[in-house]
Amino acid sequence: MNTILITGAAGFLGSHLCDRFIKEGFHVIGMDNYITGDQRNIEHLIENTNFSFIEHDVTKHISIDQKIHYILHFASPASPIDYLKIPIQTLKVGSLGTHNLLGLAKAKKARLLIASTSEVYGDPLVHPQTEDYYGNVNTIGPRGVYDEAKRFQESITMAYHRFHGIETRIVRIFNTYGPRMRLNDGRVIPAFMGQALRGEDLTIFGDGSQTRSFCYVDDQVEGIYKLLFSDYAYPVNIGNPHEISIRDFAEEIIKLTNTTQKVIYKDLPVDDPMQRQPDISLARKLLNWEPKVTREEGMKKTFEFFKNLPEEDLFKREHRDFSKHIKT
Repeated sequence: MNTILITGAAGFLGSHLCDRFIKEGFHVIGMDNYITGDQRNIEHLIENTNFSFIEHDVTKHISIDQKIHYILHFASPASPIDYLKIPIQTLKVGSLGTHNLLGLAKAKKARLLIASTSEVYGDPLVHPQTEDYYGNVNTIGPRGVYDEAKRFQESITMAYHRFHGIETRIVRIFNTYGPRMRLNDGRVIPAFMGQALRGEDLTIFGDGSQTRSFCYVDDQVEGIYKLLFSDYAYPVNIGNPHEISIRDFAEEIIKLTNTTQKVIYKDLPVDDPMQRQPDISLARKLLNWEPKVTREEGMKKTFEFFKNLPEEDLFKREHRDFSKHIKT
């Protein structure tokens, strides 16, 4: 049985990856320090003999005695509400954390896949975004802590690949959604759904003309799985190319949730990208992959998940205690 280490295992995407690799017959070692993860996302796996868990911060030295064949590095704050509160920790998990995992991959002779992001493209001047576009990122803006952490992560990964011969893979993840997202994490889908379920008006930042392309989690996991077992070391976009404006998307949410709220507008955050759409030509050619789940189907599943959350989850605001991490 092959063993895979998945960092960020208690997060939204990390927990779905744990499920997938257990289903495929792997022994999964999950690692998370619960800064932004949720123990409930993996509680169904705790009694599974093919799953073990280590509570650990990947920016600290990682020591695992057993053989590891594969590593998925998905530990990182991914929501602006998080990385703006813990900017230094966000930079450290992309730099020190990635360095530690590359060292572990080298020692274990394991293949490492890192989770990069469409945010490396910044506010793009090329549309849709292709893997050979270098991006338009404000290095000193508030979002730079996340964008540059991921850009550095790609650079150090390629350096280890070229210099040490480590088997590496890089996935550039575009907006992904589905069950287990945090309802109040500040990203557009949980924000809209939380407001709809609470009977609040839906908040759009800017004039709503900015676009996003939403990929359902099952499709994203399938793309990551195929990329891990490919022979390609360079970045690959994994996302859904069906683009929609935020204004139109808000109307879809109102229709889906059968509510009567109106839409209100607030100022656009600094450096918020105006367009986001992946060119997935490479993924189609290299992996024979493209998304299968329609937005209508995926949003229904996601809404059912949010609708069935405990009432205290619906009405609580995010007040996570980051105090022990802010000064580190």
